[in-house]
Amino acid sequence: MKSKKQEYKELSDKDLKERLDAEQADLIQTKIYHTTTPLDNSGSIREKRRNIARIQTELRARELKKA
Repeated sequence: MKSKKQEYKELSDKDLKERLDAEQADLIQTKIYHTTTPLDNSGSIREKRRNIARIQTELRARELKKA
């Protein structure tokens, strides 16, 4: 089984940016839903934030590698 970090390394820049946009939109929706109706698993918000950070880290590493 691949870790998230390995999974993100295999994606292209375009795919990573699309995934980042999707994760950010999903995080916003989850937060809005959580304010009106508490989630069963509030840890999912934390996991989404961490995935966003992983993607941003990989994008930044690639940016520095090109420079």
